[in-house]
Amino acid sequence: MNVVEATVLGIVQGLTEFLPISSSGHMLFVPRFLGWEDPGAAFSAVIQIGTMAAVVIYFWRDLARILVTWTRSLWTPGLRGHRDARMGWYIGLGTIPIAVCGLAFKDFIEGPSRNLWLNAGTLIGMGLLLLVAEWAGSRKREVADLDLRDGLIIGAFQALALIPGSSRSGSTMTGALFLGYTREAAARYSFLLSVPAVVLSGLFEMRKAFGGGLPVAPTVVATVVSFAVGYACIAWLLKYLARHSMLIFVYYRLALGGIIMGLLAAGAVSAT
Repeated sequence: MNVVEATVLGIVQGLTEFLPISSSGHMLFVPRFLGWEDPGAAFSAVIQIGTMAAVVIYFWRDLARILVTWTRSLWTPGLRGHRDARMGWYIGLGTIPIAVCGLAFKDFIEGPSRNLWLNAGTLIGMGLLLLVAEWAGSRKREVADLDLRDGLIIGAFQALALIPGSSRSGSTMTGALFLGYTREAAARYSFLLSVPAVVLSGLFEMRKAFGGGLPVAPTVVATVVSFAVGYACIAWLLKYLARHSMLIFVYYRLALGGIIMGLLAAGAVSAT
């Protein structure tokens, strides 16, 4: 991998990590369409550190407040009912499903799941599920209305993101919409919930970057680019969802999934 390829993949990662269109799916098929080597699941996981840095910086006040209040609540009973203390528990407990599934299905995620047929099918299937959630959700609840049950349910939806083509943000936002949250609230909580899962995943895979498994310079370039693009994408998406529906992303997923299947059927691109 050279610096140009790394820059392109960094842009792709930054654009697709927060939009509900699947960063893992795009990181899988974009290189194949361009005739490049598959960068691998480890590369994708590591450069997600860049997009997670974007989340941390964008939401640093919220995250700092949640962390401080949650920590203090461990020895101060009066704070345990505080919204920020509860949010800390919801984010932590909501991360358990994806952490457990990620470890349990690690070999499948890094191997057989990186198949374009599965990717295309998941793009379409999860797109339709997002469409149903968009239609069925009441969109009356805000992040402040979150409770433990909702946190665990949305966390379970996040685990679906382990399948390329699902989308971490798309899965969690779909779950939140089904539970009646507004689009903006669903996106905001999705971003907060993603922080521990992606950071842990990136750190777990980081050993390959410095152990000879990943090219260090291109990986660093892609990570920096993904941070810059990701930060801009967060700001845009929150403003967009305040006034628009998710339908544009549904249509994109359905169209892209159909195009990939067509190319696979025609033999124009390899599934693996």
